[in-house]
Amino acid sequence: MKQPKKEKLKQKLKYRQAVFVVIYKKQEGKTFYLVLKRKKHWTGWEFTKGGIEKNEKPLTAAKREVFEESGLVPMRVLEFSKKGKYKYPKLLKDRPGYIGQSYQLFAAQVQDNLGRIEPQVDRKEHSKYKWLEYSQAKKILKYKNQKKCLRIVNKFIER
Repeated sequence: MKQPKKEKLKQKLKYRQAVFVVIYKKQEGKTFYLVLKRKKHWTGWEFTKGGIEKNEKPLTAAKREVFEESGLVPMRVLEFSKKGKYKYPKLLKDRPGYIGQSYQLFAAQVQDNLGRIEPQVDRKEHSKYKWLEYSQAKKILKYKNQKKCLRIVNKFIER
């Protein structure tokens, strides 16, 4: 028996497994969060995120994404139970068959090094970066799921 076209399409389109990683540093008793200016697929501020590669564990993907998108090596990575998913605003040519991403939340602390942490931004995806305190970072992020993830990490760090 032949399946209806709509059902076939649903089976083919899926969510790409990914990680969200909130990168932070402690400096002079304050916490600062790294936000990146996105230029690939859309424009706006975000934190590090990326797909989980085949046979890769989410924690390994989180560490890899931190290094790939910022050039920083985390001294500590926290894994949270927060998971979610979102649809892309439009289908992406470089992600055939995917309609969005499912993600798990992580946080990565990087060494203060006397306030001289200079990320090396992946220029294919981002144009610049900022280190911001929580209230500033929350205002600059574009999407609700990003703001919620930032709130979860901040609440955990500041407890």
